[in-house]
Amino acid sequence: MSIGGIGAVSGYGWGRERLWQGLLTGKPAARLYPGYGPERDRHAWVSRVPDGGDPAHGTGLFGRAVFAAAAEAVADATERGWRRTGRTIGLVHAITLGDVADWRDFYLLDHGHRRPRDYLPLLPSTPLSVVQQEFGFHGPTMNVSAACSSGNVALLTAKMWRDMGMVDDVLCVSTDLSATSEMLDHFVRMGAAVADVDPFTACRPFQDGTLGFTMAEASVALLLTDAVESPYARVLGGAMTNDAYHVVSVEPTHTHIIDCARRALVTAGIDAADVAYLNVHGTGTRQCDAAERDVLSTVFDDRPAITALKPLLGHCQGASAAVEVATIALSYDRGLAISAPIVAPAHPRLLDGSAPISDGPTVKLSMGMGGNNAAVVLARA
Repeated sequence: MSIGGIGAVSGYGWGRERLWQGLLTGKPAARLYPGYGPERDRHAWVSRVPDGGDPAHGTGLFGRAVFAAAAEAVADATERGWRRTGRTIGLVHAITLGDVADWRDFYLLDHGHRRPRDYLPLLPSTPLSVVQQEFGFHGPTMNVSAACSSGNVALLTAKMWRDMGMVDDVLCVSTDLSATSEMLDHFVRMGAAVADVDPFTACRPFQDGTLGFTMAEASVALLLTDAVESPYARVLGGAMTNDAYHVVSVEPTHTHIIDCARRALVTAGIDAADVAYLNVHGTGTRQCDAAERDVLSTVFDDRPAITALKPLLGHCQGASAAVEVATIALSYDRGLAISAPIVAPAHPRLLDGSAPISDGPTVKLSMGMGGNNAAVVLARA
């Protein structure tokens, strides 16, 4: 199964080229926004999706972002020679909380009362229905949620559909527009997010002095198919496990994230020694750093180059894996591996900024709250 089309809406703007060009600058997508803090009187570093999209595809930004990412991926795949005639096409959408801003308005401003036509966009099925109607896709359609590993889980769900013969192709979308003041406050209080310093000071995965992540938003679509003339990258396999330990904390022996990485290699049919890059979840929290350092040494013997993108993109929550998979796919297509610049003493295998891409697969790790681990193995098409 290959990635045949990409669509993206991120803190860098609307469109995959905005995403790619933003990453190439080596500068974070986040900026200071007002209206944060306990009293809503502070500025916070956040990477938010800017206003945009077509109001015909949703009154709120969430629905417009879902549609825009999906439409761009379909158009991109078509331009790259996707042959969709006669194929069964499914849609899987990775989310965490859905349209947070609109639900907030529904309760606090509208006090739970709306006309049906204004209420329906709140439902998680509505954006998917809009996409399916636009493109006439009739395959299985559903939302999946596995916290911050949701993007990888959506890819693996799509692959399972394909392996079971339920679909020929899948449009895989991941959306999280939840960087509201209320959401950020709670992550700051949990000690995971950092709002009052710039991203390179806060988020330093595999570097000294890391504090946590900058909160971010994105909607990303990947058209998965084998019927395209010029694919970006191949999806070789993957795996999912759960720590079954704590709703927030990582299981301290790292047994299950290590097992997840090993299972992913088995399903992909490759050896750990073959892996060129490990794209880490890289939230910049100490727990995440410790776990992924253990994976790197235990499974991969510290061989692959490490790429870390959250200092640039921010942590896009349920869409975080998808936006990083999109970056990996673009990297294979354009011959340039991307990682955030190093700003402090770092692990010797951490890539410093961009560099010509090496041959070999990439393992994309994700770790979600609730112990949700997911790994996907990608390779050059």
